[in-house]
Amino acid sequence: MELVPFSRKQIIALTWWCKNSKYEKFDAIICDGSIRSGKTMSMSISFVLWAFYRFNNSSFAMCGKTIRSLRRNVVTPILPTLAKLGFLCKQKLSENLLEIEYQGRTNRFYLFGGKDESSASLIQGMTLSGVMFDEVALMPRSFVEQALARCSERHSKYWFNCNPEHPQHWFYKEWILKKNERNVFYLHFTMSDNPSLSTKVKERYKRLYTGSFYQRFIEGRWVAVEGLIYPYMTEDKSFCDVPNANFTNYAVSCDYGIVNPTSCGLWGEYGGVWYRIDEYYYDSRREGETRTDEEHYKSLCELIGDRHIKCITVDPSAASFITLIRRHGRYRVIPAKNNVIDGIREVSTALKKGNIKICKSCVNSIREFSLYRWMEGGSKDVPIKENDHAMDDIRYFVSTIMAECEDDFFAIAAER
Repeated sequence: MELVPFSRKQIIALTWWCKNSKYEKFDAIICDGSIRSGKTMSMSISFVLWAFYRFNNSSFAMCGKTIRSLRRNVVTPILPTLAKLGFLCKQKLSENLLEIEYQGRTNRFYLFGGKDESSASLIQGMTLSGVMFDEVALMPRSFVEQALARCSERHSKYWFNCNPEHPQHWFYKEWILKKNERNVFYLHFTMSDNPSLSTKVKERYKRLYTGSFYQRFIEGRWVAVEGLIYPYMTEDKSFCDVPNANFTNYAVSCDYGIVNPTSCGLWGEYGGVWYRIDEYYYDSRREGETRTDEEHYKSLCELIGDRHIKCITVDPSAASFITLIRRHGRYRVIPAKNNVIDGIREVSTALKKGNIKICKSCVNSIREFSLYRWMEGGSKDVPIKENDHAMDDIRYFVSTIMAECEDDFFAIAAER
């Protein structure tokens, strides 16, 4: 494997805390910017090096949105590099602890997930010498502030990295805009700061995003989203005919409504791509009468026909409909993951990569793609709650069924 030297910004991120560095006076570092810019790797290694330069037999925190994402994005990538540098790393998975030894010194790195407001209680009571936040903009403010409050040791420092979000985001307003009064060293990264990326790879990433998300994830700018959520899904060429093929798997996604429309999508997998081949869409306002759970279930069965369905994922708030499907015992069903903003990003990526395709037979999905918009003028990213029912069930499919497929989901029996 070819060794690629660090870029200038990566070297600064690696060494800003060193003695005689012109940046060592700072209490914290923030590295933000585009995806794949090399900020996470350089900061993570730097955090460990600094810990051993300054401390022995001390405790530190590494924080991610979830412990799983932290292991994937930070711990696993840095272990080989640390080993080459002579560090002995021992993972204690049950304790979410990484113990590291180097030349007679030992320090403990505790792993935390900051996914919601309840996460703050996990870190209470600890005494830390430093803390690193990977993707801090995805964490609640209460968790971040609780972790910072644990850093009571002399010489402790804070480490943050993230991709940009809404310009009204609390971290942007309270830390980046106030970097001088908080004594924070700020480094902005773009993909050009990652010398390991080829021009071809950079161009591929640039094709994945448009509009505001391009500005955020490619240019690394804190901008508000606006306009259509999927602006590239408004042309005829965005949709395809149903393939004349033998699908290897089938699944269904469902956004359930009583007064609002119910939308169910039938998906078939062929050649590593999931096609939305048909749908059931019922709008009680348009039709002039509501349907019962049993009537919706009957229509769902008609949509599926005699196909063998691996799983149905349903709007998690539709408890009665989930219970009804389980009671019938015909299909496996699981509540959908329902993080709206993360889900929209995942759908956008899946569409741009060609991992999912919408067939021309799904007329309600096509209609909603042309109407589904961001709310403008707010303080955070929020889609307008209109024309979003097929959009929601597509999001459930990508966030739940496709995500779990990557972890051999279909080898695990879902609850009936």
